[in-house]
Amino acid sequence: MDAPSKPDGEESSVALPSEHRFQLLVNAIKDYAIYLLDAQGRVSSWNTGAERLKGYTAEEIVGEHFSRFYTPEDIETGLPARALRLAREQGKFEAEGWRVRKDGTRFWTSVHIEPVLGEGGELIGYAKITRDLSQARYSEQALYASEQRFRLLVEGVRDYAIYLLDPAGRVTNWNAGAQLIKGYTAHEILGQHFSRFYTQEDQRNGVPARALQTALAEKRYEAEAWRVRKDGSRFWANVVIDAIFDEAGQHVGFAKITRDFTERKKVQEEIDRAREALAHAQKLEAVGRLTGGVAHDFNNFLTIIRSSVELLRRSGADEERRERYIRAIAETADRAALLTKQLLAFARQQPLRPEAFGIAQRVRAMEQVVETMLGSAVKVEFDVGAPLDAALADPTQFDTALLNIVINAKDAMPTGGRLKITVRSVEEVPAVRRHAPVKGAFVAISIEDSGSGIEPLTLSRIFEPFFTTKPATKGTGLGLSQVYGFAKQSGGEIDVRSRVGEGTCFTLYLPRAAGFGDPAVQSSTPDAPRQTLKLTVLLVEDNDDVGQFASGLLSAVGHAVARASSAKDALKILEEDCQKFDLVFSDVVMPGMDGVDLAKEIRSRWPDLPVVLTSGYSHVLALEGNHDFALLQKPYSIQELEAFLDRAVPNSNRRSSPHGHVG
Repeated sequence: MDAPSKPDGEESSVALPSEHRFQLLVNAIKDYAIYLLDAQGRVSSWNTGAERLKGYTAEEIVGEHFSRFYTPEDIETGLPARALRLAREQGKFEAEGWRVRKDGTRFWTSVHIEPVLGEGGELIGYAKITRDLSQARYSEQALYASEQRFRLLVEGVRDYAIYLLDPAGRVTNWNAGAQLIKGYTAHEILGQHFSRFYTQEDQRNGVPARALQTALAEKRYEAEAWRVRKDGSRFWANVVIDAIFDEAGQHVGFAKITRDFTERKKVQEEIDRAREALAHAQKLEAVGRLTGGVAHDFNNFLTIIRSSVELLRRSGADEERRERYIRAIAETADRAALLTKQLLAFARQQPLRPEAFGIAQRVRAMEQVVETMLGSAVKVEFDVGAPLDAALADPTQFDTALLNIVINAKDAMPTGGRLKITVRSVEEVPAVRRHAPVKGAFVAISIEDSGSGIEPLTLSRIFEPFFTTKPATKGTGLGLSQVYGFAKQSGGEIDVRSRVGEGTCFTLYLPRAAGFGDPAVQSSTPDAPRQTLKLTVLLVEDNDDVGQFASGLLSAVGHAVARASSAKDALKILEEDCQKFDLVFSDVVMPGMDGVDLAKEIRSRWPDLPVVLTSGYSHVLALEGNHDFALLQKPYSIQELEAFLDRAVPNSNRRSSPHGHVG
């Protein structure tokens, strides 16, 4: 610290070592301006920190009055003199304020002034310490300004209700958006529990408390639900609640943001209604197209059958013509039955009989049929892969699906080309028709042709029933619908890739059979020979026409038949003498007790008596897996009926001699 100047001619005393060390200490301090004033306020010493903060050297400032560091405003109000007076009267003076550097710039300071007294208690000067707080002041002002701007921002937001809750859920502040959306002013709602915005149902169910618990446990809660305004009206709200913690990690409350989504919800509901209406319209259009297609085809079938019957009735028809008419009736009936099966397959109500079968062997067995169907102009290549790959599906329906795809390939190659059938095992069905990929064990059967390809617009509709690009006499438009329905009903998928002018590839994905042995061995095992004895059958059919026809059919192949027109009548007949019957052959759809319930009752009371059910009703056929009784689908041929009844009655249950006709 600089010592006060001595009068001329007076020698300075030698400084004590302790005073020297103190002076070195004070001069080493650079963050504080530490200096002395005489009793009149003139600077008498000046340290390094004072020079750095104020910009003056000791030579420039010693002897000058300290008021020069004050702003003109403070000098005008007499602040420098007042500071010294307060320091003298109260023992110290402390304050913060603006000061002026040598270059005229201002800085915010913390000032401490204490009086310096002599040994006799007289005032000999003042000790003054000044610290530059400009940066802290600027930071504080910036923070304050930021908080003010944020407060103004929050207060100015009108589309969002933004407010705070204390840890108990009481409202502690309220912005303009909250007032606009909920209807309460800040004066009305501060201190109130936020649960008053919830519906009575949600309050009873404890939704507000769970929302805070979730926000506290997971640091965030978000939901959409109905909320209540001050006037009692409801609005659809998007709600976000965040838990707030202080610097020490202590929970201090919640920040809550609510947005009114009522209009958005109305728009979404309108969109949903429009979608439903469109889907309904599309469904009606599909039903109309389906109905028209079915009516067209069945009218054709009925025309053939009716004409053939009329011609048969005419006298004079020779045997050859009669045979031709009968053949026409039979073939047309088969085509009508196939059409029904294709419709059921598309609707996924075709009764499938899934079993494990070797895909490679099945495809190889169809090789000659495929080559014959395509003709010599199309080169056929088979790549069937591992021989043990097996699918779990209905093998007959698989054959039909494969041939339907081959027929389409043939139509795409009228002048010849190439067709390749590939079989491989895959562990995933790829994304198909906007569906995500599906993991699993599948067998993929790809049929790829080098034909004309399919236009993108057509490609999107090829699985629709009765949609076809062929001439009216060349197809029903149900072939690919059958493939689609079969794949879906089997738990698989059908994919198609096509490029116009380059060809098309259909890939049928079927579930892979687990634990399947060598299919070649399984398929080569012949059925055990069966004794072809005639049966005594109890026929249960409520429709007289169908009952007479079925009774005549059974009698024509040598079976003895008794007829019951209802399940109730059938049970009475069996109660009288069930021992004379080898089998019960019953329709499913009947008034009162249906065929399935009848079969269950018979099994319960006469467990050794076999029951065969029959139906042509699609809903019954689709529910075939809900019971374990044999089900013969209508319409059926004589051969199908005989084979079905033969399988239904084990050899051990048959009588040694045929029964006579039961009246």
